Amino acid sequence: MITQTPPNSGAARSGLVSRPSAGSDEPLLREIASALVRLSRQRGVPHPIYPAQVQNAYNRLVLHCLRHGVEPPGSIPEMVRWACERPLTGWPLDLPPEARGAAGTLVDPQTRLPHQLCLEWEVDAADPAAEIFENQRMLEALTVCRAAGDPAAYTAFRSLLTTRPVLTGAELALLGGDPECGLLLHHVIRQCYEPVSATYRRDGGYQQCGRCRCLMVPLPGGGHRCELDRCRRDATAAVPVPVRPDRSGLHQLSRPLRMFVTSPGLAENDIGSTLKRRFGIDAEMWPQFDAYDLRVPLPGGRYWAVDVKDRVNPVLLARTLTRFRADPPFDRAFLVVPRYRFRENEAYGRQFRRNLPEDLAGNITLLDDRTFLRLVAEQIADRTEAAGSPRRQGEHHA
Repeated sequence: MITQTPPNSGAARSGLVSRPSAGSDEPLLREIASALVRLSRQRGVPHPIYPAQVQNAYNRLVLHCLRHGVEPPGSIPEMVRWACERPLTGWPLDLPPEARGAAGTLVDPQTRLPHQLCLEWEVDAADPAAEIFENQRMLEALTVCRAAGDPAAYTAFRSLLTTRPVLTGAELALLGGDPECGLLLHHVIRQCYEPVSATYRRDGGYQQCGRCRCLMVPLPGGGHRCELDRCRRDATAAVPVPVRPDRSGLHQLSRPLRMFVTSPGLAENDIGSTLKRRFGIDAEMWPQFDAYDLRVPLPGGRYWAVDVKDRVNPVLLARTLTRFRADPPFDRAFLVVPRYRFRENEAYGRQFRRNLPEDLAGNITLLDDRTFLRLVAEQIADRTEAAGSPRRQGEHHA
């Protein structure tokens, strides 16, 4: 949680380096975002001074404001208040309009935790979790599974991070005997989970979101709020479920992993289960050590490759995409984003396409999840009709 005291990659698929335009203040924004995230990860009050990363970001913001004739924040806590109260569009920063993303704030004013938009700006990469400290964990998991020739273990590992973001101390220890991935990756798993801080505790207990299973944040006026955008926008589904630690305590995935692995992982599972339920299609999850997220078999021996991203800012997403790995092979490549992102930003698709590198423009198709499923239904219907057409014609003439 961000303090208010007086001042003193998948996960291993990394993105391209950001390319801010001349005169752009994007590097300063990323530095500010990194400082806010750093503050939120501290477990105590900074004393006697703030970390250099935080102090330097504040100093640069003050200097920038003075150069542009704008009253700067008077302290680091005041900079935090800016982040809580001012939408990104209200910051005195030279940013391309599209790069500002949604009109929300960088920090949630009630929970005092950075919004996902802030984490996306912290590292301008296709997969932020792969570029922060989690990168080492995810790469290590891939390396170990590849060396063992065990892609199923990596798939089980990704499924664990998606479906069980919170574990008691006993559950975390017992994973060491799990044959699916724990025997091979228990040392990596332990590094992905961290002890839960008092930020999430109220009246001696904790609340999990009934939708994503992440811990909910107590609000000052009562009630709880889920940290994930997908759940906050569907409050009826994000109902609190009590959870109590055992004697070994309670552990949860680090926040970037919750944001950039658990959240899109849930969307990936939703698509996979819908394909099975509606069409009887068994999509392969994270094939060939996470070449992409889903490999969807279609009639006629065709395969579609799907990557699922749940990102606020389509500009940052487009800038940093790379080609899908060609193994396992596929016929078409899709980038699928949950539909609610398009409802929040009606220009999401246009902004994405305008910022997509030229060499990818004809290779990756952006769709929302519902449109993608509709396209699959059309492909199956067309193939069925084409297969049945000659028989019907023959019967008619007969």
